[in-house]
Amino acid sequence: MTRVNTTSGPVETVALPRAALAGQGELSLASDLSELTKARLTMMVLLTTLTGFGLASRGAFDWTKLFHTLLGTALVAVCSSILNQALERDTDALMRRTQARPFVTRRLPLREIVLAGFVLGALGLAELAWFVNGLTTLLAGLALASYVLLYTPLKRRTEFNTLVGTIPGALPPLIGATAVTGHFSVEGWTLFALLTFWQLPHFYAIAWLLRDDYQAGGLKMVSTDDATGARTGWHALVSALVLLPVSLLPSWVGPAGIFYGIVAGLLSLGFIAVAVYFARQPNHARARILFLVSIGYLPLVLAALAIDIPIKNWLGC
Repeated sequence: MTRVNTTSGPVETVALPRAALAGQGELSLASDLSELTKARLTMMVLLTTLTGFGLASRGAFDWTKLFHTLLGTALVAVCSSILNQALERDTDALMRRTQARPFVTRRLPLREIVLAGFVLGALGLAELAWFVNGLTTLLAGLALASYVLLYTPLKRRTEFNTLVGTIPGALPPLIGATAVTGHFSVEGWTLFALLTFWQLPHFYAIAWLLRDDYQAGGLKMVSTDDATGARTGWHALVSALVLLPVSLLPSWVGPAGIFYGIVAGLLSLGFIAVAVYFARQPNHARARILFLVSIGYLPLVLAALAIDIPIKNWLGC
């Protein structure tokens, strides 16, 4: 049994006495599975799927269909994460942030886990096809394919991978909305647009924070060919500016009311202010602030959207 040293340099393994591992096996396996399935990312996928489902339901939940939608979506998301890490294991070995992942250190068997990933993905799509509807299944398949077959390989080839990566990231609320209606709706598309443009400044902040890691891994990001940070800052600012009108779409053309519009507008203006702060002097500290603000922005906007319908009905506006 080995322990991985991730503090510096290439991956190293150090033998540990069996007694020292006596109580750590289950914890280690749980951590590996959490890392392999990208548990936090999967939870975000389920949250945004739930938001799309709830907005399209307009308060009248079909709890059985919601269960099948979330279960199928979760299985597809786990499959995406497993296949992504299998394809990127050589790149991950070059970056400090990812050099301790299970496939890199061979703590988990590659062939068996990848096979399990395919099985989980197939089960997830079957779950959606059988219990939800065909359009939702198609969108889940598109999210899987675009993440694994487009976004993952493009990270080594072009900085435009960030734009491509917004597609699978923005599809979950559309999946949730179509699960309810069986067709495309304004609720789903407005959330798709919101997620698309939220991801951009969020990703640009990450790109600057992890610039050295991405360079070491040979990944093509805006930041890796940007010595001063000017391009990265400009991209973050422009996308934050576009996010302002996009965030108001649920009030302008969708079912949301004035409460959501006010909250989303204020949050988006704050987001823009932080993007300006970063763009004026790109550095690690300011990128981290932009990243943290982006993390807080999305759940607050979604929460405002979730409680807006009862407020709208109460106010009659």
